[in-house]
Order: sequence, then C-alpha cells, then structure tokens
Amino acid sequence: MIALTKEESGLWIATINRPDKANSLTAEMLEQLCIIAEDAREARALVLTGTGKVFSAGADLEAAKAGLAVSPLWERLSGALARLPGLTICALNGTVAGGAMGLFLACDLRISVPGAKVFYPVMKLGFLPQPSDPKRLSALVGAARAKRILMCGEKVTVEEAFGWGLIDRIAEGDVLEAAREMAADSLAASPEHAAAIKRMI
Repeated sequence: MIALTKEESGLWIATINRPDKANSLTAEMLEQLCIIAEDAREARALVLTGTGKVFSAGADLEAAKAGLAVSPLWERLSGALARLPGLTICALNGTVAGGAMGLFLACDLRISVPGAKVFYPVMKLGFLPQPSDPKRLSALVGAARAKRILMCGEKVTVEEAFGWGLIDRIAEGDVLEAAREMAADSLAASPEHAAAIKRMI
C-alpha cells in the first residue's frame, strides 16, 4: 500500500496508495514508510504523496484503537525524514489529517492541490500529538496558530495555510510535476553540495 518509485535523476517518490480508506495508515504501512525514509539517504530528493482525494487521514481507525495512535513508529518516521540530507517535499494530493501531519511537518517543503485542508484533531480524540510535531508546527506558523490547530481543532484550508507559511506552494496543475520542478536544482547538483546548503539553512 506504499509504492516507491526511484527515478534516474535520483528522485524517489513514495506514494500512499489506499484511497478506499482515505489513505489511512496501518502499522505495516508506517513501517514501510520508516524503511523508505531511512533508506532515502541514497536519494537526491524524496517526495511523499498519495492517491485519490486525500493525502492521508492519519492512523487507520481500527489500528488506532489497537494502539497505533501512540506508536513510536510515527516519531521514528518523522525523525528519519527530518534527518535526510537531500530535499524532502510533501506533495498533498488532498487533505492531510491526524498522525499524517507528522510526516507533513517533517518535510522541507509542503505543496498542495487547491481546496485541501490541514487538521490535527488530537484534542477531540484524546491523544497527545507526537512529541516533535508541536515544535515543528510552532516553528512554521507560530505558537498561537499551532494552538488553533492542536487545541481548537481548526480545519485550515491550504489557501489560508499558504498565508501562514505552512504550505509553500499551491499547485494548480499536477502536484507531482510541481514537486519535480521544485526539486530540479537539487537533483542537478551534487548530493554533497545540496546537503551542505541544507545544513547551512
């Protein structure tokens, strides 16, 4: 349910492919994503996307009830993404919610199709967010807006999120092509040069 494509340019594309369940993630899918993120040190750039109209609704409902909502896999995944030396882009094909916000926040850049939403209903569901998520969210949008998302349960449109700096680009066409365009310079450079600039930032 996670498809990985490795292009000759060095671009890796990981696609969440469970559209009939709003791309909700099972423990097995999370483990697959962790392995991809850990192996992607070999990639020049990594794009995360999904199929259908939702990027990911977070944890699969039944798996969440069985403990997935508090699994260390979420933090393992976001940490692996954040440590990658190459450029990472989360290309939203639709709404992102719940635990999937962790991998969204851990990427270097976040782009989206129009009309999608961003929300993280941990207050309503009675779970704590993963430890690194509030810090990354606050760094991007400030403490007050982070509280609006995490404590007020606001569903923020990507158009509003773009104004906040949470979304870096809204792609009117193919979001995957937009991600390729953004990664083009990094893919053309040596991995060492791209990694050095990323470290400086």
